[in-house]
Amino acid sequence: MSFLRINDGAHDNADHHINNKTKQFHQIVRTQIAKDIEVLFAYAKLPSPLGDACRYVMTGEGKLVRPLLVASAFASVIASTDDVTSVTGQAETTSAIADKPAGLATLLRHEAHYDMCRRAALAVELLHTYSLVHDDLPCMDDDELRRGQPTAHIVFDEATALLAGDVLQTLAFEIFSAEIPTFAPFNEVIASKLLAVFAPRARRMVAGQMLDLNAEASTDISQTDLESIHRDKTGALIEAALLMGGICAGATAPQRMALQDCAQHIGLAFQVQDDILDVTGNTDDLGKPAGSDEKLDKSTYVKLMGVDAAKDYAQSLFAEGRGAITRELGDDNAVLAVIEWLWQRQK
Repeated sequence: MSFLRINDGAHDNADHHINNKTKQFHQIVRTQIAKDIEVLFAYAKLPSPLGDACRYVMTGEGKLVRPLLVASAFASVIASTDDVTSVTGQAETTSAIADKPAGLATLLRHEAHYDMCRRAALAVELLHTYSLVHDDLPCMDDDELRRGQPTAHIVFDEATALLAGDVLQTLAFEIFSAEIPTFAPFNEVIASKLLAVFAPRARRMVAGQMLDLNAEASTDISQTDLESIHRDKTGALIEAALLMGGICAGATAPQRMALQDCAQHIGLAFQVQDDILDVTGNTDDLGKPAGSDEKLDKSTYVKLMGVDAAKDYAQSLFAEGRGAITRELGDDNAVLAVIEWLWQRQK
């Protein structure tokens, strides 16, 4: 059987209209991430108020898009083959694995591979959250609301928020090989492959943020320029998420290419959506100040092409992402379900 099946019905709100299997998948991932965050911070023993600030920003009402993409790629690659001998050394069929009762944990081909997926999901969320904490600082976007709650520098202070971002970034890399309770010993081969994917994309994300700042108040930014910025600022971590999930599941070279192609399209689509929602959404729904792009005179797709054309562009990008993943992993997989959820999101 397939672990996930996309609901073919109409959707008005992604969080309310995804089907039960997708909701179950999301809940399993969210629950696991919440547990792993607590285990990680107990291991790290951060002094107060640094540890308090890190827990505060990591346990807010975030969408957890990137961990969900890690998990969905992991699940989709496993479900794409009937023979898992290449990873476990045991010939157990995917249908036999998926029919067991314990949700995502049933997709284990080997405890270490599943736990490396846990590490990858946590790493990408740590890095993403660090970027948000720093983005919100007075020297950057100077925002007072994030994920529906006051930002870190408002609740604590600017120095603590700065250091919280710093330590989340370092933990994002440490997690791949740390000896942490509840995790199986790390797999050196997989950890090396994950770092080779993760590190350059972390660097690209920061470079993209610099390009985004440079583009503020610019009057001659083209669509090509915007895409160059956002392939790094937003798309790089989405690439890392899908690729790392695939690596943990033993993805083949063609599967990794499909995951990267898909990620490049949905990474841009995600940013176009953010630009649209900043104009069409409200602060309560978004969990952050609406209209902040206009306040900062940022270069956005809405500013460049208007709301309607930006919506059409986002839809075409999502379609390309679906096509890329379908060609290699079929038309019924966990990645497609996450893409559908993203397309319908309102925040």
